[in-house]
Amino acid sequence: MHCNGCGCILHEGEQFCPGCGRSVNAPAAPPQQAAPILPPMYVVGAHPSGKATASLVCGIFFFLFPLPIIAVVLGHMALSEIKRSAGHLIGEGRAIAGLVLGYFGLVSFLPIILIVAAIAIPNLLRSRIAANEASAIMSVRSVNSAQLTYMAAYPNVGYACELYQLGGSSQKATSVGAGMIDNLLSSGTKSGYSFRIVGCGEDGTPADKYAIYATPLQEGTTGQRTFCSDQDGVIKFVTRGSGEACTEYGTPIQ
Repeated sequence: MHCNGCGCILHEGEQFCPGCGRSVNAPAAPPQQAAPILPPMYVVGAHPSGKATASLVCGIFFFLFPLPIIAVVLGHMALSEIKRSAGHLIGEGRAIAGLVLGYFGLVSFLPIILIVAAIAIPNLLRSRIAANEASAIMSVRSVNSAQLTYMAAYPNVGYACELYQLGGSSQKATSVGAGMIDNLLSSGTKSGYSFRIVGCGEDGTPADKYAIYATPLQEGTTGQRTFCSDQDGVIKFVTRGSGEACTEYGTPIQ
């Protein structure tokens, strides 16, 4: 005879099981059944993600730039949104399809983008250099004009030997010559060029000559030509040279 609870052997006359203490006359417990495994189901009320749908639509038209970029962005946003929704949003397959088509479109457009960039960037650089050089010429002309005004106003001083003497906002500036050139030019740097006045004469005597140099801050990037002028007012230039070289053998600007 065996115990209905643990299966221990019972001897005749025993009322309780020596193994589990169960009454010999207690009915056997019904076998426990494992909980059924239910198939995964979506949360009630789940609806498709709008971003996933939009990503798929943009991906289908990947040949229309910039729709591939939009498809990739919306696809990643949709996947993240669906993951955080805890089942309230569906459409993961649409988002993935949109991503695949979007990246395919980007790869297809990459050679075209590189060709356009190879053409556009040098043109933009040349335009920037041309604008900086035009600004430098005007700045040199402004210094020449300011020097004439400065010398006429202060004949005992002569020409200004520093740019800040012609400006008005520098800490070194005084009332002498204040406001004759703009503050950016008086600081010595403007529109990709560096400006300085040299050869102003000896200390203690009125300066009767000067030279103004305008050199690119980054040769070949912010400008290619160096400009110079002096008390004669003639502006000259030299390509890829110093201010001294410009003064010595520069070509006058017509």
